[in-house]
Formats: sequence, C-alpha cells, structure tokens
Amino acid sequence: MIWKINTSGGVVAPLERLAWPKTIGLGLQHVVAMFGATFLVPILTGFPPTTTLFFSGVGTLLFLLITRNRLPSYLGSSFAFIAPVTAATAADGMGSALGGIIVVGALLALIGLLINVTGTGWVDALMPPVVMGTIVALIGFNLAPVVATNLGLKPAEGIAPYIGLDSGLVTIVAVLLVMTCLRGLLGRLSIFLGVIIGYVYAAMRGQVDFTAVHEASWFGLPTFHAPSFSAGVLPAFLPIILVLIAENVGHIRTVSLMTGQDLNHLTGRALISDGLASMLAGAGGGSATTTYGENIGVMAATRVYSTAAYWVAGSVAILLGFLPKVGALINSIPAGVLGGVTLGLYGMIGVLGIRIFVDHKVDFSRPVNQMTVGIPMIIAVASITIQLGGFTDQGIAIATVACLLVHHGMTALGRVFKTQV
Repeated sequence: MIWKINTSGGVVAPLERLAWPKTIGLGLQHVVAMFGATFLVPILTGFPPTTTLFFSGVGTLLFLLITRNRLPSYLGSSFAFIAPVTAATAADGMGSALGGIIVVGALLALIGLLINVTGTGWVDALMPPVVMGTIVALIGFNLAPVVATNLGLKPAEGIAPYIGLDSGLVTIVAVLLVMTCLRGLLGRLSIFLGVIIGYVYAAMRGQVDFTAVHEASWFGLPTFHAPSFSAGVLPAFLPIILVLIAENVGHIRTVSLMTGQDLNHLTGRALISDGLASMLAGAGGGSATTTYGENIGVMAATRVYSTAAYWVAGSVAILLGFLPKVGALINSIPAGVLGGVTLGLYGMIGVLGIRIFVDHKVDFSRPVNQMTVGIPMIIAVASITIQLGGFTDQGIAIATVACLLVHHGMTALGRVFKTQV
C-alpha cells in the first residue's frame, strides 16, 4: 500500500499518512478506542475474547482491501448481536449463535452485492438525512447507560456506587487538556494519552486488578469454535441486518462529511466487507463485526482519516490475539477509565449525527422530522426493552426500526390525506 505523506499539518485524508512513528501511534490509539467495547461483547456473551480480538483485526484488514483502501474503519464487535446471541447460546449452545452470525453476515454481503448492481438510490430513499442523522446520533447516545455504569453513576448489582468516578474524571480531563494544550503528535494522541494517565492514576488508587495479567501466558493460540445451524433461533437474528446497514451507511456518510469526500459509492463494498468479516468470525468462534463509532470519535478528535493507521490497528489486534498477557493487560483498564474516555467519544458520535441534520438543513418545524428524531432518541437513551417470544430486543435495534416506521409511516399517511407533515 502506498500513501502520500501529509506535510501540511492539517486534515490527513484516507490515502495520506503521517510519518510512520506517528501513524503507528495513531494506530495504537485506534486499538485503545475499540478495545473496551470489542472485549465487552464477548465477555457479555461468553465468547472467547482473544478470538474475537483476532477476528476483529482480520475483518478490519479485509474491509480495507475490499474497499480499496479508501474507507477508514475498524470492524469491532457488534452490540446489536448481544441479545440474540445470548438467547441462542442459552437455548442451543454457542454453535447455534455462531450459525446465526454467519447467516446474517451472508445476507449482509448479498445486500452489498445488490447495491453494487442497483446503486444506493433505494438506500437513500429508505434512509434520508433525518433518518440517517438520527441513527448515527442514537448509536452514540444509546451507549450513555454504559458510560454511567462504568463511572459508577448507575452501578451494577454488587458494585459500589461512584467506584470509578474519580479515575473517569481524571481520564476525561486529561483528554481535554492534551487536546487543548498540546500540538503535533501529542495533541493528536489525546485519547491514548488520556487513557494512560487515567490508568496510572487508577493503578495508584488500587483500582487496577493485575491478577489476570500475572496468570496469563505470553503466547497462545486463539480458541476456535465450530458453528452449527438451528432454524429456531434464526428469526431473532434477521432484524439485525437493518441495524448493520444503518451503521455502515451512517459510518460512510459521517466519514464523507468529516473528510469532504463523497464515499457513498463504497457502500456496497462496505456491506460486503462487513458481511464477510462476520462470516469469518462466526466460522471460528468470534463475535460479529460492525464499523465502529468509537474510532469515528478518534478520527473526529485527531482529524486523521488515514487508512494506514487502520492497517496498524488491525495488525496489532491480530497479534494481540496471540498474546494473552498483553490482552489481559489492556483488558485490565478499569471501568472508570473506560467510562471517562467514552464519555467524550460516545458524545462525539451523537454530535456527528446532529451535524448531518445541520449540513443537510433538516427542517425541524415539520412534525414528521420532530417525531422521526424524538421518538427513537428516547427509546435509545432509555434503552427500552421489548420481549418477543423468548427473545429480548432493546436499545438501538428498536430505535432504528421506530425511526424508519415513524418517518415513512407519517410521510405515506400525509400523502394519502394530503396533510403537511
């Protein structure tokens, strides 16, 4: 891969890069940004974390290859799969959950192929700016309860309140100070340095548990599992396709806005890449993948959109899959530190969604736009849960469906009754 070296000191485009030492540092920052969430999904679902990390790296490199190195993205663990994977594992074992991931990945890849043939017109009609902006924003705002839990403001059962609040505040203040007061490489590594400062503070306060680090081996193969297929659990997986399309399209439009480049023609390739990456993960025992909002936040903060940094991040993730001790060290980052850094990152994702409204001049005097945004946002922030049969859906999946139903339903009824909505 050949990238043009950026010497202007300004925005770094996807096909540009900084000097390799800086690029490696930025790649490590992307690893830090994705690590907490990528590890959290397998921890919640019972999947092997190192295997998930390995396949996230493989999927990221595959994504970069298929999108011709023009679309910066990290493919981390998808939160949209947590509910169906948990239910499928409980009902028929881990293999059936992996089978569901493979089916969803295959369907997503087929939709990507369809878009390559038909174009993105029908996607644009399905997801106009008010819908896309809402979906991008709720991806960030839906994670607000996670931040609150990590900071001890919404403690889980058995966890003392405010346990990570001090380290979280130190972390986010460090990020803001580095971002504001330092220039050059150090300023661009604000998130990475903020996490290090927060981690050191947490360790001094006795908030870091090094037990797993001491017990982990230096080298080891990822743990692989074989999939199986159960027709009974597949219906719970199918609605996730809509969320994955929204996440990928939202990612592309957001990066297009940030870089000033029209990347919509890569939509089909992005969906194909994400689908194939999820199929590979499902075939080997890893969590399904998706484009990661955490890394969008890093790009927004650093203004570096170089795909070279993602090659570094993907390669490091693959190596970490074979280094249990290093993985355990990174995984020892306490919840408070993660809560502090994601307080900024998740909020930045939400603001990027709002930016779509501004850039496309969405008219919020219209009731249809007010309801299209308002109802899904409340569902996402509240993480409203709906139980259908033996399965549970919550948060972003429900909010995404609600967004589409409200917008297209009100629009269609307005045409029928000739009312101005």
